[in-house]
Amino acid sequence: MWWRRPQAVLKYHRNLVRYLVKKERNPMSGLITGLVLLALGALAAASSIVARRPDAKAYIEMMVPYQGWFGFITCLWGAWIIISAIINLNWFSYVPVWWLTYLATGLLIASLGLLLGYALLTKYILNRSVEAAQRGEQIRAAIVPYQTVLGYAAIVLGLWTIVATFLYRIA
Repeated sequence: MWWRRPQAVLKYHRNLVRYLVKKERNPMSGLITGLVLLALGALAAASSIVARRPDAKAYIEMMVPYQGWFGFITCLWGAWIIISAIINLNWFSYVPVWWLTYLATGLLIASLGLLLGYALLTKYILNRSVEAAQRGEQIRAAIVPYQTVLGYAAIVLGLWTIVATFLYRIA
C-alpha cells in the first residue's frame, strides 16, 4: 500500500527500496531542510506573522539583514532539489509521499529563494543576459502576489519535513 512506511515494506522489497533510495550522506538533511523551510516561511510571511504576534518582530528582524543572501543560496539549492527529484522519479513507485514531499520542498525553496534573493540573483546571475533578466522578472511578478501564502505553506511543509525525516527512515 502506498501509505506504508518503508520499514513496513515486505523483506524482498526492502532491499529494492534500499537500492533505489540510497543512503544519504547526511541522514539529518531532512531536518536541516525543514528548518530552512521554517526560516524561509517566516521571512516570506513576516508582515502577517508580526501583525498576529508582535513579539515575533524581534526574531524576524534578526534574519532580515541576511535575507538576500539566504534567498540567493536557497534559490540555487531549491533548483538542485527539483533536479534531484526529477532524477529520482523512481522513488514515486516505492515511497510516493516522501517523493512528493521532496518535490514540493524543492519548489517552495526555489520560489521563496527567488522572492527573497531576487536583488542578488539579478546582480550576480541574471545581469549577463537581457532575456534572462526579463524572464526572471516575469517569474517574480507571477509569484509576488502569493508570497504570504507560500510563506505559510513553507512553514507547514517545513514542519511536515521534520516529522517525515523521522517517519521515513530506512533501517
